[in-house]
Amino acid sequence: MNAPTTVTPIASAVNLIFIRASSLAELFDCPARWEAKHLLGMNGRRSGRAQLGTAVHAGTALFDAGRLPGGTPVSAMDAADAVVKEINHPEEEVDWDDQSPREAERIALALHTKYCNEIAPHQDYVGVEVRCEKLELPELGIALTGTNDRIRRVGTRLGITDLKTGGRAVAANGKAEVKKHALQLGVYELLADHAMGIPINAPAQIVGMNTGKTPASQRIGTGEVKNARQLLLGQDGEPGFLENASRLLKSGNFFGNPSSYLCSAKYCPRHATCTFRP
Repeated sequence: MNAPTTVTPIASAVNLIFIRASSLAELFDCPARWEAKHLLGMNGRRSGRAQLGTAVHAGTALFDAGRLPGGTPVSAMDAADAVVKEINHPEEEVDWDDQSPREAERIALALHTKYCNEIAPHQDYVGVEVRCEKLELPELGIALTGTNDRIRRVGTRLGITDLKTGGRAVAANGKAEVKKHALQLGVYELLADHAMGIPINAPAQIVGMNTGKTPASQRIGTGEVKNARQLLLGQDGEPGFLENASRLLKSGNFFGNPSSYLCSAKYCPRHATCTFRP
């Protein structure tokens, strides 16, 4: 897929700035935190909650890959070994201050089992962990990268599915929270188009999994977002988020946002030296 023609060129660029799909929302939430993590390499230790999510992703991906055409079926119990491995033998150093590895393993295994039994049987996946090395947008001076959790078939169309874990991933009505993920979903749609060479035009889907401590609070559900990429590309002459991201990056004005929910030493590696907070 060529670079979207609906984006208004604002400048040419020789060196492209890489933006991971999962980080675009953070760029607008707090540019200073985004710069520290993605341009300056100031990443801190991985949180226990993040590692729990990684574990669930690992187990469910193994299970779903076995259900693809030509794949070797893997039972939910056998796929759970990948969950346990990610919790007990992580590739990165993990800060378990918010919960113990044992508790994280218990929650991750419960969510993995629920997903395999309640969600996966109703999905028609054609791709699992589909990686796009880069989608270059030279007129904006950026390149998008990322890995799609799933590509699913919806009737005669294809769409993306993204798995999300968190304390508020699913609302009380059983529906996955989707609004805050719209930007990321839009990037994933563009990347899937590029990686697979097939139009991705079905609604984007979120599979949310609540990481509650009790079985009752470990809700799991889905939600959809239509036309997610329009937020990126803009419409009716209005610039989209990609053009605004390009302008912010080229300005070099990575200002901070002390009102951000993630403005703390736990989530921001430059928090101790940040000049934008009181």
